[in-house]
Amino acid sequence: MDYKTLAHKAVEAKANALPPYSNFKVGAALLTTDGDVYPGCNIENSTYGLTMCAERTAIFKAISEGKRKFKAIAIASDSPDYITPCGACRQIIYDLCGEIDIICTNGNEDYKIFKTSELLPLAFGDKDLKK
Repeated sequence: MDYKTLAHKAVEAKANALPPYSNFKVGAALLTTDGDVYPGCNIENSTYGLTMCAERTAIFKAISEGKRKFKAIAIASDSPDYITPCGACRQIIYDLCGEIDIICTNGNEDYKIFKTSELLPLAFGDKDLKK
């Protein structure tokens, strides 16, 4: 699957977002190495700390269905700026997906591609726990 199509799938996933407090809808689409796509959206809660981001929704959905190898994740919002994952999502992407392509879109569905290590340099992970 090309990244333009993956980015569009993230835009489609955004339609299911439930952000009653921030009104900031986010969609994500996670591409596995075998070509499956797992969509996710952000879901807010009145106790803001329990809010789930679109990226984590997609990743946890894929993992819960037995997927473990990933190629890329696309993220979309209505913002005119390119949207990047929050810090928590960057850590989850690093730990559970590894060095993948992160496709960050803007409101026009233009996109920029980053590697996990570009968005989370000097990351802490399982290699650090084994020292």
